[in-house]
Amino acid sequence: MLDTEKYFTPKEIVAELDKYIIGQRDAKKNVAIALRNRWRRMNAKADMRKEIMPNNILMIGPTGVGKTEIARRLADLAEAPFAKVEASKFTEVGYVGRDVESMVRDLMEQSVAMVKAQKQKEVNEKARELVEDIILDALIPPLKKNTISLPSDTNSQDEDLNEKTRERFREKIKNGELEDRKIEISIENRGSSNVGIVGGGIDEVSMMNIQEMIGNMMPKKNKKRKVTIAEARKLLLEEESAKLIDMDEVKELALLKCENTGIIFIDEIDKVASGAKGGKAGADVSREGVQRDLLPIVEGSAVNTKYGIVNTDHILFIAAGAFHFAKPSDMIPELQGRFPIRVELESLTKEDFNQILKNPKNALTKQYEALLDAEDVKLTFNDDAL
Repeated sequence: MLDTEKYFTPKEIVAELDKYIIGQRDAKKNVAIALRNRWRRMNAKADMRKEIMPNNILMIGPTGVGKTEIARRLADLAEAPFAKVEASKFTEVGYVGRDVESMVRDLMEQSVAMVKAQKQKEVNEKARELVEDIILDALIPPLKKNTISLPSDTNSQDEDLNEKTRERFREKIKNGELEDRKIEISIENRGSSNVGIVGGGIDEVSMMNIQEMIGNMMPKKNKKRKVTIAEARKLLLEEESAKLIDMDEVKELALLKCENTGIIFIDEIDKVASGAKGGKAGADVSREGVQRDLLPIVEGSAVNTKYGIVNTDHILFIAAGAFHFAKPSDMIPELQGRFPIRVELESLTKEDFNQILKNPKNALTKQYEALLDAEDVKLTFNDDAL
């Protein structure tokens, strides 16, 4: 199940966002409440849980004021899958209705990657032990049982000597004393099955499923490689971790995480508004078409992915745009209604720029201080320099 203990109060969320973003109090408060509402929903009674829908947010403000950063930091804070797309990319040639679903597929991929990384941490200790055994067997192979009968004393002495040698080398491997020594290991050859199908009518998901099916039908081949112990550890750790992870469980948890905590950030939403370039002909038809394609995703629909069907009912959508040439009212009414919370971000002042250079945790001045500190050079910036 999802961990509901990690959710912060709105005040704590704003405080965390303040560490990276200067100003924009209204935007921070609104996203903080939206995130807290997710915790409230997950702790609500089961019969009401499905009825509570997220309040999607529309951010309005010029480029560079922190729209994307607020959404990205919010996702990091909630440890939620996050996908950023640009609405304008769906106006490109070849993009038609179903392709707007790629944003949900991207979100699901992120969710799977997050759950897989979490599971890898859980099996890491066990995988390290298995990798250690494989490396040890490559260095000092264990004694094989002889079919020819030898005196029991001789067998026992050989086994004891082999075991003592193996233990000595095990300690050396643990202490990293043999990292540069080369060994021969056998690893799975992951050849990709690039299958091309002539003719139209096959969408992206079907193509991925066909490729995966053909890949699974192919016989698994191992190949031998001569690498250093340091490289072998990295290659084998990934392989052994994958064997210990139950991918069916990963898919189930990832689907749950994606549907309940996922955040999709739709940037440049103003570029698909009808008034973006003035007039009502030509490209405006395409823009309105994109909005109509986005509408069912934002409203809540079932999207087919290679990991299963994702329901978008409870995914939080945050849209953003500068709205220089268009107004939010230029969007189709149905889409406007799906973004009930509107926040206008303030333009940055001279004082804000000064604060941006000094205060955030990832401030540019702090980045240069850290870079030069790596060479034991202490760098400080005073106010006059900024």
